[in-house]
Amino acid sequence: MAATKRLTTDALAEALLERTGHAFADRQRLQRALTHASARSTHAGVDYERFEFLGDRVLGLVVADMLLAAFPEAAEGELSLRLNALVNAEALSEIAEEIGLPELIRAGSDVRNLEGRKRTNLRADALESLIAVLYLDGGMEAARAFIHRYWQPRSQATGAARRDAKTELQEWAHQASGAVPAYRVDSREGPDHDPLFTVSVKVGSFAPAIGSGRSKREAEQAAAAVLLLREGVWSAA
Repeated sequence: MAATKRLTTDALAEALLERTGHAFADRQRLQRALTHASARSTHAGVDYERFEFLGDRVLGLVVADMLLAAFPEAAEGELSLRLNALVNAEALSEIAEEIGLPELIRAGSDVRNLEGRKRTNLRADALESLIAVLYLDGGMEAARAFIHRYWQPRSQATGAARRDAKTELQEWAHQASGAVPAYRVDSREGPDHDPLFTVSVKVGSFAPAIGSGRSKREAEQAAAAVLLLREGVWSAA
């Protein structure tokens, strides 16, 4: 994320008007929501993390409600898979990129230069923070309108309900070698509010695969997916 010119509160609100469909009344709060702790001179940056917390819950509720309406015959397991695919860090990072959110995040130079998983997490966190402010400023209707606008097309994707990677790997491992996948946490980095787990998984004599995520479970899913893709059980499409 390259350094960008710092926008005034009014300019930031104008930039997000078209992208969110909402005219923000509390523009100071909007700016706080998109200001990472690394760009603050005091610990007041806690606002950013609190907004993430709220935005994550609002997003999950709206997407779950959207999926119940869109797939009335789907079982709970399928709905859970679809939900996970739509609210994980990768999906949020893609949507943040689509709406040009990275260029609006205020962050220190060290954070702006993040790459890989950490950059993905930063963009996902910022989008959750934006959703929280939409909810606080315009109520559930404002948040729902924004979420439906960007998540509904993705919810209809044919691959949205691909099977849970850990379940798929366990069944394949039993058939391929009679073994049970063994997961190991290789590392845990970052602060408590934004950890990054790296996990490896081993199946019989097959080479281990490594994945990472913001929770142990997410990292295990990522590692399982890597192994499934590498061994040709899943296709990259």
